[in-house]
Amino acid sequence: MAKFYITSAIPYVNAKPHIGHAQEFVYADTIRRYHKAIGDNVLYLCGADENALKIFQAAEKAGKKPQEFTDEHNKEFLEVAKRLNVQFDIWQRGSDENKHFTSSQKLWELCSKNGDIYKKSYTGLYCVGCEQFYEPEELNENGECFEHPGRKLDKVSEENYFFKLSKYQKFLEDLLLNNKLNIIPDFRKNEALAFIKRGLQDFSISRSKERAKGWGIPVPNDHSQIMYVWFDALNIYQTGIGFCWDEKKYKKWAPQDLMVIGKGITRFHAIYWPAILKSAGLKLPKELFIHGYLTVDGQKMSKTLGNVVDPLDMINKYGVDVLRYYLLKEIPSTSDGDFSERRLKEVYNADLANNLGNLVSRVAKLCESANFNNEIAAKTHIIEIEEYTLALSEYKFNDALSFIWGKITGLNQYIDSQKPWDLVKNNSPRVKDVLNHAVDGVVEVALLLEPFLPETAKKIENQFIKQKIISGSPLFPRIP
Repeated sequence: MAKFYITSAIPYVNAKPHIGHAQEFVYADTIRRYHKAIGDNVLYLCGADENALKIFQAAEKAGKKPQEFTDEHNKEFLEVAKRLNVQFDIWQRGSDENKHFTSSQKLWELCSKNGDIYKKSYTGLYCVGCEQFYEPEELNENGECFEHPGRKLDKVSEENYFFKLSKYQKFLEDLLLNNKLNIIPDFRKNEALAFIKRGLQDFSISRSKERAKGWGIPVPNDHSQIMYVWFDALNIYQTGIGFCWDEKKYKKWAPQDLMVIGKGITRFHAIYWPAILKSAGLKLPKELFIHGYLTVDGQKMSKTLGNVVDPLDMINKYGVDVLRYYLLKEIPSTSDGDFSERRLKEVYNADLANNLGNLVSRVAKLCESANFNNEIAAKTHIIEIEEYTLALSEYKFNDALSFIWGKITGLNQYIDSQKPWDLVKNNSPRVKDVLNHAVDGVVEVALLLEPFLPETAKKIENQFIKQKIISGSPLFPRIP
């Protein structure tokens, strides 16, 4: 049994989760479920990025202490995941002093021992939203970060610790060029390589305790400094699997087999993280899947515009698998996509109600009316089908679902051509073969759907593995 350790990006818990968080959770959960279905030993880790200046500022604005503030938002993220049927094996928090502080300080010490950490005075432009310093040439024409347009950068002058990223220029070029860290899609790999080839600069990995307001992980042997959020946040991927507190567990799961992230944090995962791990003498991640961003009705999500979509609202209105299906089928996984409630309703009626729901309903009714004796053995594992497995290996969820819907359409056409209702009426012996084929196809569809729509797949399986199949209420009643 192969091990498969998957992580998704560690979200800042400075506000309620939005539809973009739901998208990434569902992507990672689908991959997790697929690998479990093919028999891998899977661990999915996510967690909370809490030791950031923006966390402290948001807590201060809310009139709360940082720990109280992050405790509340942690619960919101976990609730959204639960309602999405997303199953974390580990949720590792950055404010965990017992495990994460010790783990991160150990990582720092390993890099320092290798001569890759030094202290110097520095003046730079700092984006609190990204928790990152930027060079002027990396900003837009208004001198703003591309991730947070309209937000003024802070000019910061202080003494910080730096990591010798420049030392790893050739190592990182080789890592990406030769796919030792395989990046999907390919154009994101090319973007990361272009950044490397411009010449890597050492980057700050601490900030003053004063500027950090004392919130975060103290730098070993220098408590006037707090670790830079990315050095500590990236290490959550290791803390959660036992680094520095459970060596047996850590050896079992390290390294990451797959990292799932949004395009805005490519630099940290494709460049900073491998360099830090290399410096510390630790195993490197194997693959990085980078997805795009969501707009809402063609516009960027913004509190100012009032178009931030709460995934719980969509689940309450339409159901969890409807939202999962839209995010997986309608949004191209490697590029930006648009969320529209109007389009969600269209997709619901066309794909889920008219196609899948209709197939399940009509086959069940035919079996019931024919008093069909089901002899199909229950299947327990996804059948290896090249087109389906290839799509999932490249994280093209929409292609995998298109393949399944091709099977659904084919089964509906088969039923139309065979007219089993006439066979039942005429008491033809052929009805058994026709219904066997239809039931077998429906069960196969359910198994293929399980990573994507687990709740729906389970309902179908439970209905069609019984000896006597009876009709039930529609899976997806049409929306007027």
